[in-house]
Amino acid sequence: METLTSRRNALLVHMKKLGADRAYRYEHGEYLCQGLKLYHEAIKWSAPIRAVLFSGEEPEVPSGIRCARVPKDILESVAPMKSAPEIVFSCSMPKQDDIISHGRHIILENLQDPGNVGTIIRTANAFMFDSVILTGLAADPYNPKAVRASMGAIFRQKVVQLATDELLLALRQADIPLYSTALDGYCLNLTELSKEGSIAIAIGNEGQGLSTALLGASDKRLKIPMNPACESLNAAAAATVIMWELYR
Repeated sequence: METLTSRRNALLVHMKKLGADRAYRYEHGEYLCQGLKLYHEAIKWSAPIRAVLFSGEEPEVPSGIRCARVPKDILESVAPMKSAPEIVFSCSMPKQDDIISHGRHIILENLQDPGNVGTIIRTANAFMFDSVILTGLAADPYNPKAVRASMGAIFRQKVVQLATDELLLALRQADIPLYSTALDGYCLNLTELSKEGSIAIAIGNEGQGLSTALLGASDKRLKIPMNPACESLNAAAAATVIMWELYR
């Protein structure tokens, strides 16, 4: 264990960039997490922790992982979210697994709120979905806000990032039907959806919905029955309702 006191220290600069810069995260294959609860989840699920910074009581750290004590004000300057963190740590990103096999998959197209993305990753894991697939201009699942919202599910849930054409090709090759959520045209009621076999369900941006590419490639459109006075649900809420219906 070492003590770092300079904001110019290479490790501290590196950790701060991981929290602030998406391109930097992917260049280094590493992402930033903060908070004791998330750290305990990382330890529980054997996440590939790379480095640990703390300012209070020294945490238990597996051997071989760099660990440093830093002043509280410096730790707060590194932390991407200003919530008086006790600990900030980084993890290696898992190797991208582009294979989409039989099972249940939730597709998020152009979902730009990292909090919603993290919440859906958490929900997909709770309801035993095989993967969360991000396409289009979706938020980074390794954004610190998405990681926090996942509440540790990011350490154990398969997350795939694919361009739309790659996604559609993968679904065709695996013979997985694509259902798109929609508000207009003929739509299958969610309660009528078969719970047998493989399925991929696409949810779009709350403002614009799904792209014509995904809608056009869909086998069927799907709607959630609700009060007609309500225009739509938040994307994370809609995903939760759909995944719960399939899970139950």
